[in-house]
Amino acid sequence: MAKELKDLTKRSENYSQWYNDLVVKADLAEQSPVRGCMVIKPYGYAIWEKMQRQLDDMFKATGHVNAYFPLLIPKSYLSREAEHVEGFAKECAVVTHYRLKNADDGSGVIVDPAAKLEEELIIRPTSETIIWSTYKNWINSYRDLPILCNQWANVVRWEMRTRLFLRTAEFLWQEGHTAHATREEAEAEAQKMLHVYGDFAEKYMAVPVIKGVKSANERFAGALDTYTIEGLMQDGKALQCGTSHFLGQNFAKAFNVQFVDKNNKLDYVWATSWGVSTRLMGALIMTHSDDNGLVLPPHLAPIQVVIIPIYKNDEQLKQIDAKVEGIVNALRALGISVKYDNADNKRPGFKFADYELKGVPVRLVMGGRDLENNTIEIMRRDTLEKETRTCDGIEAYVKDLLEEIQANIYQKALKYRNEHITKVDTYDDFKEQIEKGGFILAHWDGTTETEERIKEETKATIRCIPFDADEESLTPGVDMVTGKPSARRVLFARAY
Repeated sequence: MAKELKDLTKRSENYSQWYNDLVVKADLAEQSPVRGCMVIKPYGYAIWEKMQRQLDDMFKATGHVNAYFPLLIPKSYLSREAEHVEGFAKECAVVTHYRLKNADDGSGVIVDPAAKLEEELIIRPTSETIIWSTYKNWINSYRDLPILCNQWANVVRWEMRTRLFLRTAEFLWQEGHTAHATREEAEAEAQKMLHVYGDFAEKYMAVPVIKGVKSANERFAGALDTYTIEGLMQDGKALQCGTSHFLGQNFAKAFNVQFVDKNNKLDYVWATSWGVSTRLMGALIMTHSDDNGLVLPPHLAPIQVVIIPIYKNDEQLKQIDAKVEGIVNALRALGISVKYDNADNKRPGFKFADYELKGVPVRLVMGGRDLENNTIEIMRRDTLEKETRTCDGIEAYVKDLLEEIQANIYQKALKYRNEHITKVDTYDDFKEQIEKGGFILAHWDGTTETEERIKEETKATIRCIPFDADEESLTPGVDMVTGKPSARRVLFARAY
């Protein structure tokens, strides 16, 4: 093994350190000189680009278009929606001046006190306010609706305790903001986009998720309902992977966005917003990876197949190069991303360890004997199994193998998730079970007081009220804490 792998902390020893080590050693990201911000390195960004491209296609297939709105938001806009400002006030970065100047004493650059802004500007924590102030100019009649806009952008939410990809002051995301003529249409849109996220998580990320609605306490600031997809990481903690919000008419009322309906009556517009962020990178890493490094689902791997030659001399390398060229071209013709690494500045053993660490799904190796026998060695990253096969038909075999790996890592994650969902009926059992990690289905009386008490005493939160539940979970019962009536079981977990 190359030296990088020797230093990778084992998951069983310290899961948190394993995650931090892996993000850095697999060249995904690193801390930046700006506290709380990260540098996403080219390999990490390549994975994000694959995610972005696929999601963008899915958004466009459901009728959405991309736009871009300002990074800076007038402070007064945030105060128009009371719940919204309260939810984000503590996380806002504020611009107060528009100019710097050299200090008179030559000590360096200072803020020019004469350049104070009349109104302070907030660096966007989310864009509902600036977008709804814009929609006011776009909407007059029901004929102007719906508006289905998405924005790819960065946002800033001041964080003191940060973790790469999971929680940083600045992160990348997409935010959809839609405007509708009726409540029913807006609610349908919010749920539809949640299902788009669910499909993306399961079919591309190979991350099984539970879809549901948030409790009032966990709702997005300013929403009437928040829908969520929740994943379970290998340490038994939940990760909120994406949310979609039904905003009602709150933002339309805050920014006076009205339209003339089909009956010639004036009404406020109905709204949704929905988003996923680079936090999905954290979900991808923590769901599948192992003590040898990343395990990437083939559908999102920047390099799906790496080919490494083992040779004795330049002459033999030239022969292998010629043989491999045909395989590379045939794989690319099938839409597979391939890297042929014949660089002579690293030993084959180093390359093996490096690509394993980076989670490349399939590794092909060709040596002198393979050249003679028309064979090639194949290793799959998910199980680390190796086999030697003939080069004849190798391209079709690899294409099928990539799909098999995609299905296998999903099934492995699904099995883990399903084995870590427990039903409990008493608070003592709950307290005991929560220490083991995983999802817990338990009865809740529907009050914020009970929810807050559970959070304070156990650090567990209601992740969602699941859409899909068995008959027993939908049967009324009694709250495990208060003994009061409960309509159904809800999903609890400790979360990132």
